[in-house]
Amino acid sequence: MTSDLVSFSDLRTAAYCPRKLYYRQTRDTDREPPPTVDAVRSLEPRYEELLETPPGTLEDEPIAVSPVRYRERLAATRDRLDADGQWERLREPSERARLVTGRDCRGIVHKVLTAPLEPVIVSAGEPPPRGVWESQSVHAVAAAKALAWEHETSVDRVWLEYPAYGVVRSLAMTTRRKARYRRTLRAVRELDGPPPRTANRSKCDACEFAASCGVRTRTLRSVLGFGRGD
Repeated sequence: MTSDLVSFSDLRTAAYCPRKLYYRQTRDTDREPPPTVDAVRSLEPRYEELLETPPGTLEDEPIAVSPVRYRERLAATRDRLDADGQWERLREPSERARLVTGRDCRGIVHKVLTAPLEPVIVSAGEPPPRGVWESQSVHAVAAAKALAWEHETSVDRVWLEYPAYGVVRSLAMTTRRKARYRRTLRAVRELDGPPPRTANRSKCDACEFAASCGVRTRTLRSVLGFGRGD
């Protein structure tokens, strides 16, 4: 059974770009996250401390906005969640770094909340202007389904935290999100050759497989002086 399980990271990568997942699976690459990821995630247990940290000292932390802006955002997040009765739940989860195994997928849930049962994903990246990124939505549904499978109960909400930005968001397990998850899961399981290249070339700019993929990133095109009609 375990060999048939799909990892959260593979689902997230496939939702972002199936071709990228193909290259990761067929090449000997380091799949461990860089140290910067752990550094950002280490901010999450220290929110209260960071809210009291002087701006000059806060500059030394792996935050992605100015110290003043960071404290403003984090304070606003705390106040909003506290008013909803959620702040303490998020600060004192029942478990941290829990490996969960569901019927179809498995991976690490960074925090587990109870009453009601809800997983928390801590992202080292930047949040979109609203909501969460599509790849993170797929990851969130996978985490919810795996946790629900283990506990034999339903999970209706997942939390996403972006510690470098002082932002915390939640998303409901909607029919649309579940359908996207199922399509991505099927795509991962049926992957047996390089999928078509993504039409969103902005995704290629920072991809480590751009050269192997055969796409010209916007940066390379500008350096070489190619026009839009080459």
